[in-house]
Amino acid sequence: MSMRMRIIQLKRNKFARVAIGSVIIIILLFALFKRSTKIQYPTQPSYAKQFKHSLIPPFYRDGVPGNFESSIPNHGSGPGEGGIPYRVPSSRENEALLGISEYGMNMACSDDISLNRTIPDLRMEECRFWNYPEELPRTSVIIVFHNEGWSSLLRTVHSVLNRTPPQFLEEILLVDDFSDKENLKNKLEYYIEKFNGKVRLIRNSEREGLIRTRSKGALNARGEIILFLDAHCEVGYNWLPPLVSPIALDRKIMTVPVIDGIDHNTWEYRPVYEKDHFFRGIFEWGMLYKEIELPEQEDQKRTYKSEPYKSPTHAGGLFAINRDYFLELGAYDPGLLVWGGENFELSFKIWQCGGSIEWVPCSRVGHVYRGFMPYNFGKLGSKVKGPLITYNYKRVIETWFDSKHKEFFYTREPLARYLDMGDISAQLELKDRLQCKDFSWFMENVAYDVYTKFPELPPNIHWGEVHNVGKKKCLDTRGRQPPSLIGLELCHGQGNNQLFRLNAKGQLGVGERCVNADRQGVKLIVCSLGTVDGPWQYESSNKLLHHTRTKKCLSVHPSSPQVMLTPCDTNNANQQWVFKPIIPNW
Repeated sequence: MSMRMRIIQLKRNKFARVAIGSVIIIILLFALFKRSTKIQYPTQPSYAKQFKHSLIPPFYRDGVPGNFESSIPNHGSGPGEGGIPYRVPSSRENEALLGISEYGMNMACSDDISLNRTIPDLRMEECRFWNYPEELPRTSVIIVFHNEGWSSLLRTVHSVLNRTPPQFLEEILLVDDFSDKENLKNKLEYYIEKFNGKVRLIRNSEREGLIRTRSKGALNARGEIILFLDAHCEVGYNWLPPLVSPIALDRKIMTVPVIDGIDHNTWEYRPVYEKDHFFRGIFEWGMLYKEIELPEQEDQKRTYKSEPYKSPTHAGGLFAINRDYFLELGAYDPGLLVWGGENFELSFKIWQCGGSIEWVPCSRVGHVYRGFMPYNFGKLGSKVKGPLITYNYKRVIETWFDSKHKEFFYTREPLARYLDMGDISAQLELKDRLQCKDFSWFMENVAYDVYTKFPELPPNIHWGEVHNVGKKKCLDTRGRQPPSLIGLELCHGQGNNQLFRLNAKGQLGVGERCVNADRQGVKLIVCSLGTVDGPWQYESSNKLLHHTRTKKCLSVHPSSPQVMLTPCDTNNANQQWVFKPIIPNW
């Protein structure tokens, strides 16, 4: 072969090697690109598996900001910016105290803070990498208020407008439950005109209470999704798409955001929950709302810690739901009055009648926890005889519980047996029409973790006032929070501080608290979670109340109302006790 031909051949070989190398590099680059952009769907119970519509379900791309993520604004230097605590000057201390007494929160502090202030982004890192459907149902944000502070109400409105994709926000619907403060009348109507119809206002012609006013808001809302907020909230960054997406894929899901705390005095914005800990809503048998860490079997259903997860109940203040579905469920029971128990009623109804509740870690909303309720309920509270909230609880219990679990409620709240709960026939008919499951199904399949903290209650052997024979007075908690010493007070037959229960396993309790003793004396304490037993035994024959662990008896000091444990003496009248059931005149 000539030299010229050899050179040509070498050039051809070199070209071939270069070409082959280039192809290999292109293939590798393509593979890497494909891998980096691969859509990662969660595993069971995944959005992809739940997918029933033409919408693309949410998907996660590690390290790639999601489609509704935007840069978080830099915190300004004004009062409360970035959610840092703000304290008004000492010269305005009286103004601050007046606001707290009138509103249950420091309105002088709130008034100094911008309605458009920045807050910290408290979401977990994963939340920034989720992509949500580009087409979501439009949402009506419903805010019920009664004599709310001006700036706390409007900061709620401004935060929604500032941090919500406008294409998904149908309206903010303000529902006034018959406020009488002057600035919430014409001034508020003029103020919201600047929002060009995005904020609407409707008013009750008389006081209806939170429950019925929320139902009114749902009836008047225009959005496919209704989302309830309290009137003193600040929504977080990219809060709405993660809350609405599960509902877009399954109209029978109700979603709940993670709630952060806003200090009622300094307006500091801070997390309520410890980082990387997840909780869900449950209840104890007296129907007090509780939260418990997410059970392992629920946690294992998620690929990512930022995914929504199932919860038996919710706190009640903040949630989103399909409007038509909410109304199909009858909204809230119209027989419930003012406030209290509606969160349980809706939770049980959703779960037992074919729906579900999900908590959404990537949606965060700050909420002001007031120091106290700054107003009463007027004539609304006089519509029932007995405690209003117990009236509501009894309606919920008698509608949604089975006979076994009803007894746990009445064991915890003996006076509730005597309370008239009104007519629940319409609620029972609704339950039958919707072919709802029974409460045992709910406990076994949804709220199974309630039993770990609040086991089945043994029956009460004795309950009522505990009269001391020698002093002719009654055992009384004196309205103090545990741990605190209890003592004797005049018997008044009103329950509350004097309504004690002794169950078949020796637990002596008042409400959700227990009675025990140590070297300091006889105390009201927080009951040990997961237990229903105790150290007490009552002998009806000699009226002694034994503390079995110390082998002593409950006694009264001869010259004071202090109660203590002393060696048992059947002849000592100060050691003799009589349980007297409280029969209310309702």
